[in-house]
Amino acid sequence: MNAQKLAHLGSDYTLKKVIPVEGRQGIAVDKDYYYVSSSTALYKYDKQGNLITKNEKPFENFVKQVNHFGDIDIHNGEIYTGVEYFNSGNVENIQIAVYDAKDLKYKYSIEFGEIEQPEVSGITIDRKNNIAWMSDWTEGWYLYKYDLKNKKYLGKVHLQPSPQWQQGVYYIDGKILITSDDGDSDLNEPDNIYIANVSNPLQTTTNVEKFRSIPEFKKAGEIEGLSIDPTNNDLIILNNRGAIIKKGMPSGFYPGYDKEIHELYIFEKSK
Repeated sequence: MNAQKLAHLGSDYTLKKVIPVEGRQGIAVDKDYYYVSSSTALYKYDKQGNLITKNEKPFENFVKQVNHFGDIDIHNGEIYTGVEYFNSGNVENIQIAVYDAKDLKYKYSIEFGEIEQPEVSGITIDRKNNIAWMSDWTEGWYLYKYDLKNKKYLGKVHLQPSPQWQQGVYYIDGKILITSDDGDSDLNEPDNIYIANVSNPLQTTTNVEKFRSIPEFKKAGEIEGLSIDPTNNDLIILNNRGAIIKKGMPSGFYPGYDKEIHELYIFEKSK
């Protein structure tokens, strides 16, 4: 079953429940499970929030040094991740790494040679056309497009205007949802989701519109990855709260916190 229908308006989603998880970066969903990425680990949960399995050493088999996952996606029983070596905004060795959804073990990587992308904060798969789209946190002016079958870099689409501090992406029906860490935790300003139409394979630019703010977060923190449940159209968003983030790195905690808390916010679509 694959419902995969996006609500016409972001306001059509209402909060259903919140599930605590271990990962702080990304979320992917299939019929039975939630898959969550931390910066250096992968986790698999059932939909009641019970941990099924985890991989806390996902980078052991890489030739080039990497240390960071962003948002993730799932396709044909495989977890797609954008990986890189990340150090306070400086990035090397961007590639796509694929893991088995059953046990979260590493399967293979895809490298594209010389590419324009400066950083990868998230990946999403256009399943119909076998294309990967990846976002960039450091600059955020473009979405970058990759042919998975032929292992070719296809180019970029200019986001106009460009959302600030992009964290997660999700492709659905010719559109890409983009989470943006553009709120201010110090001022309790909520983060936002934006939407871009990328349905024309020849386009080099696209207009970006605000889809929804997320004031439902218990505390304004870092919005991260997002996905849509293929069985019921739930919109699922990962959020971090409690840690003070500077240049993409945790640097202490807000009053009342001694650790960072990671939660899946699950929104249901109005009937």
